[in-house]
Amino acid sequence: MAPLVEMHNISLRFGGNQALDNVSVNLYPGEVVGLLGHNGAGKSTLIKVLSGAYQADNGLLRVGGQEVQIRTPQDAQSQGIETIYQTLALADNLDAVANVFLGREKVRGVMLDEDIMEVEARKTLDRLRVKIPSLRLPVAQMSGGQRQTVAIGRAIYFKARCLIMDEPTAALGPEETQKVHQLIKALKAEGVGIFLISHDLHDVFDLADRITVMKNGRLVGTVYTQDVTHDDVLGMIIGGVMPRNVRPADQPAPRN
Repeated sequence: MAPLVEMHNISLRFGGNQALDNVSVNLYPGEVVGLLGHNGAGKSTLIKVLSGAYQADNGLLRVGGQEVQIRTPQDAQSQGIETIYQTLALADNLDAVANVFLGREKVRGVMLDEDIMEVEARKTLDRLRVKIPSLRLPVAQMSGGQRQTVAIGRAIYFKARCLIMDEPTAALGPEETQKVHQLIKALKAEGVGIFLISHDLHDVFDLADRITVMKNGRLVGTVYTQDVTHDDVLGMIIGGVMPRNVRPADQPAPRN
């Protein structure tokens, strides 16, 4: 199986700060890679290179085996890369339909095609199997899980092949966290590749096939989730060292 996304030797400097130093990661279709590290480790900066918010000073990006240039978020979206930030980037005063199509609205003549957007939004959100009583309710009045569903729905409607999720359960209770876990597993089954940024090791161990750890802008390593313990991963995060006798994980995890 060829990687869905490959980032090779990515480096980025902000003035005197080496934010990323020759970092290489990859992602395969239908897998979740957990991206871990303390604040300032470089994980968000790396993801912003992939999402088009930053441009690397050096390095190579491939999507579907083809070298690509990603200079803007629109470039990333054109490659099927969508990002769901912790803030969700939703317009609270708008309803679910408007948020799904925000910035990419469908028009008929010179008017917004409200009817087709509502039909398409309903189909997409029904596919995620999360009940939202009214798509015309402002998202400010929705629960955290429903808001997360709207953000995910927007990504998959526009045919995301790679989904970047930044702390998707940080503000959710146990029941809604479980619903988001179910959504992530359903997307995996459809072949979507997911980079999962999280500080919650329980989330990561429940969802990720592989775990990549960064520290001080450098790659500590990538391991198969099934090969390591929480303590192993904490050692990578805090100490910046790979656990002993653990095989490298540059290939997708074997399916059980």
